[in-house]
Amino acid sequence: MDSIVSPASDKLTVYIDPSKCMGCRSCEIACAIEHSMSKNLFGAIQEKPTPKPRLKVVVADFFNVPMRCQHCEDAPCMKACPTGAISKTEEGFVVLNPNKCIGCLMCVMACPFGHPKYEPEYKVVLKCDSCVERVREGKLPACVEACPTGAMKFGRLSDILEEVKRKKAESLISGMKVPGMVYVKPIVEKKEEKEPFKPMDLYRMYTSVRWY
Repeated sequence: MDSIVSPASDKLTVYIDPSKCMGCRSCEIACAIEHSMSKNLFGAIQEKPTPKPRLKVVVADFFNVPMRCQHCEDAPCMKACPTGAISKTEEGFVVLNPNKCIGCLMCVMACPFGHPKYEPEYKVVLKCDSCVERVREGKLPACVEACPTGAMKFGRLSDILEEVKRKKAESLISGMKVPGMVYVKPIVEKKEEKEPFKPMDLYRMYTSVRWY
């Protein structure tokens, strides 16, 4: 997988479709396990401190929305961090080094999405790293891989948007998913033209009939 993602349209990102999210929180569990020491469910639940997810499913207007770090191009959290604990990888992911974090919460206050979260059990801030090590191995981020409904997609932003455009176009022309104007060619049944009925035709029909 290529590194150094520029321009912004080639940025690696996770696209979220709230209409497909059923709130199962599989993404949260997978995220916590991925950031555990054991990397498996049964081992993770025994660990101290307890592994925590780096994203959260939020209910908003009857929709379930997996909220995660947006890995901003001009990340406010990175600018606000006084110790340089937050940096950007070659892939464009904004990551946090817990060894440099002092828990000052400046990044928490700077984030417009309310994403970074201070965990008292860890005594540092935790944030999504887009599973950068998995991505470098050619794998999907744990949350995307765990989603059973396809509500989360990972890839180049330009590729994802092209797929979204195609699906929206299909829904428009089908007239099934999105209200719109659909033009349908009317089907008219062609009728065979018949010659008008003549008296002699009736005579011929009964010529073979015997009445006695």
